[in-house]
Amino acid sequence: MSRAMPSSLPAETPLDERDGRYLRKAIFWSHASGRRGNRPFGAVIVSDDGEVLAEGYNNTFETGDCTGHAEVSAIRALALKRPDRDVLARATMYASGEPCVMCAGAIFWANIGRVVFGIDAERLRVFRGERQDQRDAELSCRDVFAASPHPIECIGPALIAEASAPHEGKWKC
Repeated sequence: MSRAMPSSLPAETPLDERDGRYLRKAIFWSHASGRRGNRPFGAVIVSDDGEVLAEGYNNTFETGDCTGHAEVSAIRALALKRPDRDVLARATMYASGEPCVMCAGAIFWANIGRVVFGIDAERLRVFRGERQDQRDAELSCRDVFAASPHPIECIGPALIAEASAPHEGKWKC
């Protein structure tokens, strides 16, 4: 049985047109991921001049790789291009869901300087329910980013209804 929606959830963050466009692209990938039988998460990495550097989706069920989260998949795709770390420091990771601890660590190690995410971890936990195989480490990505020696701006939750839609009916109670 799923938990009830917590009474004090993070407020939705308004986005400008650019951030909204790229976050919707990450949400598009979350739908694609879900249609492929994976958990519905997507990510897009965009340079400060608007170039899409990499895209990814959760592929954990397809590959059997528990690290195949959308953010990590996008970072792996980007790593093949050997980007300059200064470019990444000015880039934004758009994630359909709040990055988990592992993904936040990967964002840190990739030197990505900004994150915009859709559905937050608290709302995701309601979809996940109480099953042990669906639980996450209850630590915010903001906590991970706060421990970074370089700044990582974090914006979200945003477009909550749109980012929540791919999760409807995708989790076992």
